Amino acid sequence: MSKNKSLMFGMGLIAGVVGGIVAGVLFAPKSGEESRKELKDAAVKLYEENSPAINEAKKQALENIDLMKYKLERQLRKFNNMIKSKKLLKAKELEELDDDFGY
Repeated sequence: MSKNKSLMFGMGLIAGVVGGIVAGVLFAPKSGEESRKELKDAAVKLYEENSPAINEAKKQALENIDLMKYKLERQLRKFNNMIKSKKLLKAKELEELDDDFGY
């Protein structure tokens, strides 16, 4: 659980840094061309510095998605099996009632 919390914190931190850079560049009193170049340079630098962390976060997110899919599929199978057993029990009860009443 703490692994997920630290992953979420790291992702939030990266999002905050990116948001701060974008806001700083967009509100700076410079020409559009200069601002776009600075924004691009900052994004490239941020990606290069945090590429391993970004890749690890992506890997963790995909693993968590796979785990959740597995758990949901397992729960769905259990639920379907429960419904089938209830239907079988109901069918047996009805069959026994039919036998009791001579149908």
